Amino acid sequence: MSFVERHGLDQPGLRADVLRQIEAAGLGVLRLAFPDQHGILRGKTIMAGEAAGALANGVAMTTTLLLKDTSHRTVFPVWSAGGALGEKAMEGAADALLIPDPTTFRILPWAPHSGWVLCDAYFPDGRPVPLATRHLLRHQVSKAAELGFDFVTGLEVEFHLFRLVDPKLDPSDAGQPGTPPDVALLTQGYNYLTELRYDQIDSVLEILRREIQALGLPLRSMEVEYGPSQVEFTFGPQAGLASADAMVLFRSAVKQVARRHGYHATFMCRPRIPNVMSSGWHLHQSLVREGRNAFMGDGTLLSETARHYLGGLLHHARAAAAFSTPTINGYRRYRSHSLAPDRAIWGIDNRGVMVRALGAPGDAATRLENRVGEPAANPYLYLASQLAYGLEGIAARRDPGPPADTPYETDAPLLPRSLAEAVAALEESAAARAAFGETFVNYFARLKRAEIARFEAEVSEWEHREYFELF
Repeated sequence: MSFVERHGLDQPGLRADVLRQIEAAGLGVLRLAFPDQHGILRGKTIMAGEAAGALANGVAMTTTLLLKDTSHRTVFPVWSAGGALGEKAMEGAADALLIPDPTTFRILPWAPHSGWVLCDAYFPDGRPVPLATRHLLRHQVSKAAELGFDFVTGLEVEFHLFRLVDPKLDPSDAGQPGTPPDVALLTQGYNYLTELRYDQIDSVLEILRREIQALGLPLRSMEVEYGPSQVEFTFGPQAGLASADAMVLFRSAVKQVARRHGYHATFMCRPRIPNVMSSGWHLHQSLVREGRNAFMGDGTLLSETARHYLGGLLHHARAAAAFSTPTINGYRRYRSHSLAPDRAIWGIDNRGVMVRALGAPGDAATRLENRVGEPAANPYLYLASQLAYGLEGIAARRDPGPPADTPYETDAPLLPRSLAEAVAALEESAAARAAFGETFVNYFARLKRAEIARFEAEVSEWEHREYFELF
């Protein structure tokens, strides 16, 4: 009996369909992709002839991949008892199994010899690896389903797209991390949504559009954003895990396709390049019950369910920031009098607030747009935290208060000003520990504190300029 049969994970019809597609397309390889703790895709590439075995029994992956920070350094003492996390199955850098989810199978249009499938991590005894974030989102989606709700989300993703000048591949450029590439702008910026700017980059956007749509992702629009070389892609609403799966595939696809054509795409919030603007990731969300939008008000914009859900998002905004904005760089974006929020407030069609309510009384498209996230966020954690805190708001009947008309003057709790502040808020959040477990919250905080410690150990250019001659 195979691993998936033994542990109730089997989808025999779907497995057989994937194998038929692999054979019919004459694929040479199958990429097994696993979204790690940072939302970065890792995995293995196997020969097409090995696909049947991988679909039935998975492939081995070292558990140390789950213990790395953003520089790919392992920050836990893996040789200690319990693999530093009290888990016997992780001792000695032991293996977990990557089990493909056949519902996610695709053929990569830019590499047509390649199949691609998302995987979930399981221990050899059949337990889901508790640090794997796709499992965490699936658990929150299941909790919502128990309450009669489907979770529906839509993505608006800003990012920067540059011409690659020098990839920095000299041996001296290697490191953890290596030297970032030299790039040139594609546009000078500040001509927001102008036809001329769009046409200047139409050739590269057309390359990306063709490949993104060929993947089956629900792309709705491509826009020239405000800053130099900045663009925004938006996607239609999807239920459950689908938007998170789409986001990791989208980011990876954009970076791969761009690089193949001599460009560099980055989802870093604010690159250190003169005159650039910060990029955000706006997450549209609603709940559906029995086919009806549960956020749609009757005579009012928002239903009672929506108001309580919104109240949960605002009440837990400081703790949620660690998941929506998980990098040190992302906090450069929280600035007053910008198009990014700086405090936990909501408003009706107001782009200065944290949560923007959209729709109209009786409008089936009524939704909440959280504008707090950065495009580098792990989508599984971002979505899971929104759903967890929203459901907590419904359970506690939290009141969001009145909408704000002056978002940067309204008295409200400020969002964290740094990753360290956000991590501290997460650690103090009883709701986070209830939703994601003590082990995961402590684990995530440790990863982020290692990242912060490396940052604080560096002497910045600002410090050197400020003090080297003065003192």
